[in-house]
Amino acid sequence: MASLPEPVAALASALGRLPGVGPRSAERIALHVVQAEPSLAQHLADTLLAARQRIRLCRQCGALTEPDPCPLCSDSTRANGVLCVVERALDVLSLEKSNTHRGRYHVLGGRLSPLNGVGPEDLRIDALEARIEPEAIREIILAVSSDVEGEATCTYLARRLAGKGVRVTRIAQGLPAGSGLEYADDLTLARALEGRREIL
Repeated sequence: MASLPEPVAALASALGRLPGVGPRSAERIALHVVQAEPSLAQHLADTLLAARQRIRLCRQCGALTEPDPCPLCSDSTRANGVLCVVERALDVLSLEKSNTHRGRYHVLGGRLSPLNGVGPEDLRIDALEARIEPEAIREIILAVSSDVEGEATCTYLARRLAGKGVRVTRIAQGLPAGSGLEYADDLTLARALEGRREIL
């Protein structure tokens, strides 16, 4: 059985390390790139390097950006006093797509995970606290995962921020849109009931 030439196999292996790209997809992409016009490969390489070199984390909120501070931190029309705390820079993009949060953001850079050696000192918690007084933060919305590590992170932050004159809230959790009750687990149903609100 014929195998891929070594350079193609190496490219497929590198592509396979990207999130969401399985072995078969990586192989198809690699084969496409090596069979396409040389200008495609050059453009892909140039674009990849340019993005890696030009994109950084905003020094204020931690979101992905080219200018520093990022456009979200520089936007004077955004609501001051409300800070949405997320785990990763990618989460900022997801929330922005929903077009529901018009305040500011703060990226923690992960979540507490003692088993993986991630403690409070490994997250941007000090930077979060440093923003409260200068930015007159009134509310901090915790928008982190609802798994065990996310819950531990929320509990830790709520305790640490207690007494700082800021309201700490957690995003509601429950059933995804378009899903039926029969597909929900017990914890999701419990949180959906706890997070209920009046319709009118």
